[in-house]
Amino acid sequence: MNNENILWNQKQIIDSVTPFTLLDFQGTPSAILWFSGCNMRCDFCYNPEIVLEKGRYNFEDIRDFLNSRKSLIKGIVLCGGEPTIHNELYAICEQIKTFGYKIKLDTNGLNFNLISKLIDDRLVDFVALDFKAMDDKFQFITKTDKFSQFKKTLLFLINSDIDYEIRTTYHENLLSLDDIYKMANFLKSCNYKKLYYLQNFIANKATLGKIKTTNSKSLPRYIKQNYPFEIKFRNF
Repeated sequence: MNNENILWNQKQIIDSVTPFTLLDFQGTPSAILWFSGCNMRCDFCYNPEIVLEKGRYNFEDIRDFLNSRKSLIKGIVLCGGEPTIHNELYAICEQIKTFGYKIKLDTNGLNFNLISKLIDDRLVDFVALDFKAMDDKFQFITKTDKFSQFKKTLLFLINSDIDYEIRTTYHENLLSLDDIYKMANFLKSCNYKKLYYLQNFIANKATLGKIKTTNSKSLPRYIKQNYPFEIKFRNF
C-alpha cells in the first residue's frame, strides 16, 4: 500500500453504518454508508448531525464489516450528508467493488466531475439524484447557487446508460404547486422519461432548519400526469 492509499484509507469521512436495508436500493439487500458533511444546507434535511459534524470512521474501520456481510447483502448505498464532497469516494468505490457489491449513490449532483467519472468507470450501478428546486429557487432551498452544476449532472444521467431516478422532497412552505410544475416541465424539456418521485416531507426527527410537517397530503390530487414520464408519490 503506497502513501497515497494510506492517506485516503485513514480519512474519517464516514459518520455511521446501517448494516441492513431492503428499502433504500430497490431489489437489492444492502448496507448504508453515511458520509459526513454536505455542500448544501437544506432546511428539510433529516440528518443535521451528519451534515454539521465530522466523520467518525475511515474506510479501514469498515473493511472487515464489508467483507463479513457478503453472504447477507448484495449492495452498498452511499449517502449522507453528501458523499461526493469527498474525493476519496472514488477509491472507496473501487474497494467496495472488490467485494462484489453493487453500489447505489444518493447525491445532490453538485460534484459533476466525480459523479461522471464514477459512472464512466462503472463504479456505481444506480444513482438517486435529488432535484431540490428550479434555478429561481435553488439558492433559497439549498443555500447554494450551483444550479448549473446540478443541471450538468442531470443531463449527463439522461444521456448515460446507468439506471437512475430523480426525486424531489416537497414541503408546502418551501415549494408551491407552481414550482412543482416548473420542475416537471424542466425535466420534460431535458427529454427525461424515467419515473419522477415526489417525496412528502415528514418531520419524524429534528431537521437542519427545524421545520415542521405541514398538511401536504393533498398534493397528489392536484398533479396532472401529462408528461412523458410518470410522477410517483412517496409518503403522501
